[in-house]
Amino acid sequence: MTETTNFLPDWAVPPGSTIEGLLAEKSLSDIELAHDLGQPIDKVHQLLNGTAEITEEIALQLSKTFGLSEAFWQLRETQYRESLKRLETNIQWVNSFPIEDMVNSGWLHHSNSIKEKIAACLDFFNVPSVSDWYEHYENSHKLVAFRTSEKFQADEAATLAWLRQGEIKAGHIDCNPWNKEQFSDSLFTIRQLTREKSPSKFLPKLQEICAKSGVALVIEKAPKGCRASGATKFLSKNKALMMLSVRYLSDDHFWFTFFHEAGHLILHNSHLLFLEGIDGNTDENEKEANAFSSNLLVPSEYQKEMKALPIAYKPIMRFAKKIDIAPGIVVGQLQFHKKCPPNMLNRLKVRYTWNSKG
Repeated sequence: MTETTNFLPDWAVPPGSTIEGLLAEKSLSDIELAHDLGQPIDKVHQLLNGTAEITEEIALQLSKTFGLSEAFWQLRETQYRESLKRLETNIQWVNSFPIEDMVNSGWLHHSNSIKEKIAACLDFFNVPSVSDWYEHYENSHKLVAFRTSEKFQADEAATLAWLRQGEIKAGHIDCNPWNKEQFSDSLFTIRQLTREKSPSKFLPKLQEICAKSGVALVIEKAPKGCRASGATKFLSKNKALMMLSVRYLSDDHFWFTFFHEAGHLILHNSHLLFLEGIDGNTDENEKEANAFSSNLLVPSEYQKEMKALPIAYKPIMRFAKKIDIAPGIVVGQLQFHKKCPPNMLNRLKVRYTWNSKG
């Protein structure tokens, strides 16, 4: 992890601490200092605790009392005020993250002080300072269909934290080098897992198959504020990350999202990050990924037959058996294509239960 020593000077120490040290060194009292400065004692106390600024006049008097230049005191004051601004920025930054959820999920250790929270988040993102964090994410994370604003928003912070946790977990997954053709071929094997009802049974197999083609599959619950359902990005030319948030707990949503993300890896620019579930993505890449997923779940030669199915349990179950896929996925596809109302036939969907192990 990156050492956060560069972060520590951001903690503002008022010039008053320097004044107090010099008072002790010269055996002067605060009352004597007030006399030398020509200021009331209350103003001296404000100077000591940093609530009052060192003006040019006070800097002149301090230089006469302690023998340090006016420029020294003016620079000390400027540095302190700049540190306060940095501190305010750092506090706003760390408060944008869903710290409680991140702690409860084991991403961060519990911290009592704001300083500890900031240091913990810097370690989590592996950057030495908040300014470095902003520079890194401005230059390195071009979020497709993720609308950012001039102000750093809580939902953006939560999403970036979720993505970072995916990067961390992917770092512990051993993968073969990325092989697009092998991954594409493996999707037909993966499709057979869609009939398995228990994530604890299909997920290890799914992750193993993905890893053989260079894809680190990470399942991680999204923290409060993160509306993403899935994401893909290449961590290097030899390793891709596919991340699913299990935001929706039914089989149709899970598998549609999985094959949608697989479509991005196979079809689209390897330098981009694709993020689903943020803003009703409708660009061409998303449409292509949707079509890719639909055709994997229900092959193109069966699409017309599916769309003509009666909206009833038995015909859908017979069709699902015919094409060897879970009936809930057929229902999801009919709803996706607006051939079935969203409130009908949902009993055919499998509701997953996820735990820390999947």
